[in-house]
Amino acid sequence: MASIEDIRTSIINDPRNARFTAEGWKPVFSAPSTAVITIVGQTPSADAQRSGLCWDDRSGDRLREWLGVDRETFYGSGLFALVPMDFYFLGDGEDGHGDTPRPWVAPQWHPQINADLPHVRLTILAGEDAQRYYLHQNTEARETQTVEHFEQYLPEFFPIVHPSGRTNIWRTEHPWFDERVIPALRTRVHGIIDARQ
Repeated sequence: MASIEDIRTSIINDPRNARFTAEGWKPVFSAPSTAVITIVGQTPSADAQRSGLCWDDRSGDRLREWLGVDRETFYGSGLFALVPMDFYFLGDGEDGHGDTPRPWVAPQWHPQINADLPHVRLTILAGEDAQRYYLHQNTEARETQTVEHFEQYLPEFFPIVHPSGRTNIWRTEHPWFDERVIPALRTRVHGIIDARQ
């Protein structure tokens, strides 16, 4: 089994990532062996790529609010693995495609990373790409239905919408997310954290 650092080196050296390596960019993910919760997102934002920290942006602020955890717990406790569907900033997504993860990345690297996370009890799937990959959904699967019926994927997975500003209108149209899903998410997360500490 490859170590996380071996995996990170392999990602950097993959010819398909040559343009990022040439820029001096490093793959953005965090996978401490002590993690009990994995969060799978889309792709790192420009801010996250610059800092080298997943979710180091406004989406991350919103995500931490949903989880009910502060930055120190999120980044410094060793309880969270942060593994996006692609490890590099791919664009701003204004054309609807710039932030779409490359389809080969997760199948190539996620099984190797997950194999080094023996204590994970919950994987939070933030966004449609993560849900389709981990839940083995076809392209006709509707994210709204998946999130609304999150209970059927527990205890292993908890699907949520991506916490970007783009989902603000969606949340207004689907008030059950804030009323029911977020409290259930927070309860599940804190139950796992409290049992670990």
